[in-house]
Amino acid sequence: MKRKGIILAGGSGTRLNPATLVVSKQLLPIFDKPMVYYPLATLMLAGIQDILVISTPQDLPRYEQLLGSGEQWGLNLSYAVQPSPDGLAQAFIIGESFIGHDKSALILGDNIFYGHDMHHLFEQAMVQTDGATIFAYHVQDPERYGVVEFDDLGNALSLEEKPAQPKSNYAITGLYFYDQQAVDLVRDIRPSQRGELEITDLNRFYLEQNKLRVKIMGRGHTWLDTGTHESMLEASLFVSTVQKRQGLKIACLEEIAYRQAWINAEQLEKLAQPLFKNTYGQYLLDLLKETVF
Repeated sequence: MKRKGIILAGGSGTRLNPATLVVSKQLLPIFDKPMVYYPLATLMLAGIQDILVISTPQDLPRYEQLLGSGEQWGLNLSYAVQPSPDGLAQAFIIGESFIGHDKSALILGDNIFYGHDMHHLFEQAMVQTDGATIFAYHVQDPERYGVVEFDDLGNALSLEEKPAQPKSNYAITGLYFYDQQAVDLVRDIRPSQRGELEITDLNRFYLEQNKLRVKIMGRGHTWLDTGTHESMLEASLFVSTVQKRQGLKIACLEEIAYRQAWINAEQLEKLAQPLFKNTYGQYLLDLLKETVF
């Protein structure tokens, strides 16, 4: 049974005003690509081709204009409206008909993941047929995030949303893999004091059933949450530095599709031609000449 992906790219982006007064945060650039390319690339690296993009009524047409049907990358993209930002878990209510009876993966539209062999980490989550898999990352300021507490053996004990006194420094990242129970479980969640359907409550359901796997992203991996001007700048500098040093692009959708064999060399060249006057297009054309291991 396949797994379907959801990118939640809604919200009002008030922390980024005035930059987001007329455009969605996830359409702003992180160095040389729109922010939404990065979570889309993550789902592609996991092997997911059926993807739903959720955004606000005013922004959704811009995502459709940018990404289209996804056919050019071997994807099947769908779109849905989030009328108001009522919590991350609301994505499963909005996407119920899209998910159907399949497993699912949810990623937040402002999250960037990067690291050596990270696709293997995703593959481990993809093959799980029962329960949920989430990812934890060591941070300096865990009080800003959902936090997971571990026992001495590394098993998850508890989950807390933005605790004043965190029980660990491990934040829960914005990438979640679920079995077919997710939609039904979200229907049992009551809105929090913030009036939102909290993703932490969904994860807690799985934890109570002993069906929650928490994978730790180690020092060789990078997780960036680009919700502020400062974090956006840091992410752009990170992408710029890595790409300049290696000569390899991060979150290049055309390259991922090509290496996944979802498109062939002829299709890649066709995608590159309209961009041949810039470095992005030249990079795509170079992919046809060079073998990268």
